[in-house]
Amino acid sequence: MKPKLKTDYQTVLMIVAGIVAFSLFLQHEFALKQALLFLIGIGLGVTLLHAAFGFTGSWRTFVRQRRGAGIRAQILLLSLTSILFFPLLGNAFPELTASGALAPVGISVLVGAFIFGFGMQFGNGCGSGTLFTVGGGHVRMLIVLTFFIIGATIGTAHLPAWLSLPSLGKISIVNSLGWLPGLIAQLFVLAILYVVVKTIEQKRHGNVAGLSGTSDKSFIERLTFGPWALMWAVIALALFNYATLVLAGHPWTITFAFGLWGTKLWAAMGGDISQWGFWQGGYAAQALNSSVLADTTTLMDFGIIIGAMLAAALAGKFAPDSKITMADWMTAIVGGLLMGYGARLAFGCNIGGLLAGISSGSLHGWLWLIAGFTGTLVGVRLRIVLKLDKPPIEV
Repeated sequence: MKPKLKTDYQTVLMIVAGIVAFSLFLQHEFALKQALLFLIGIGLGVTLLHAAFGFTGSWRTFVRQRRGAGIRAQILLLSLTSILFFPLLGNAFPELTASGALAPVGISVLVGAFIFGFGMQFGNGCGSGTLFTVGGGHVRMLIVLTFFIIGATIGTAHLPAWLSLPSLGKISIVNSLGWLPGLIAQLFVLAILYVVVKTIEQKRHGNVAGLSGTSDKSFIERLTFGPWALMWAVIALALFNYATLVLAGHPWTITFAFGLWGTKLWAAMGGDISQWGFWQGGYAAQALNSSVLADTTTLMDFGIIIGAMLAAALAGKFAPDSKITMADWMTAIVGGLLMGYGARLAFGCNIGGLLAGISSGSLHGWLWLIAGFTGTLVGVRLRIVLKLDKPPIEV
């Protein structure tokens, strides 16, 4: 029998005090918007950890066991976020202005998403998963995050060369079809995917895992201390993403900040970044020449880590790894590097590339999904070949 997890109230109070102090600092030194975006990041971190909502494990579980609850939750998240995003991006509300996550449909996304999907099976964490597991106290994921940053930094140096390869340019479903017809078409495709995943699971197991979860805790206890049902996470993540779109003017992203941190550190160490075209204009140049706390993505990433720390302390789950093997080191380094490099080439990770892309009506998001899942298929099988995982048991 497992010991009952106990809330670490002292740590909770320290984290809450830190959140309040840092929020007030951001409001005073920058703007209220910066403080609010940091708090949205806190909410995202709490949601991700309490619901254990990640892409890596869900995709691997479906490939190995044909259990699709996690993937079905992701499809519902894409659907709900699209419903929220399309009218705003289609100018249904003229008083609100925002830009979707549009990127070219080209070789860069195809290769980058494949590399990312492959790499996240070795890193054992996607973009969002890496941040919330770091917040949960997993020391191994600090190694992943470190090399994620290195990979993303290298990617910023190489991206202009990748963008010279063939591309169809930016293709927006919202702009091409109109927001309502485009939304209907997208929801139809997502519904087909949901049915396919559900059918595969039903055929293999004779039943389908639910998304509501079960617990003997009251609603308030479960909301505060976890665990959350996947459906709770779907609703919360969609609403937080919409709030980000309205406040920041763009969807929730993660990995831009990694390249920014790495490039700033490299420049501070005397590295020459004068030939890195990625940082020569637009918002990238502005971010590079400003405080990291002026960058929306940075603040939200910090918020996710701290929010996950808060959730872990509330749930009594904050538990640093007791032992890290050589295999852990190698897979963390390889996974982190591949995810960082792939995310930069693909204009984002599973959040900034896949979720933000598809929810914005950008065709590159669908290409990301296909290439990223293909990379995961290869990664899962290679893990078995390398004896990192046992072969799946046929049912």
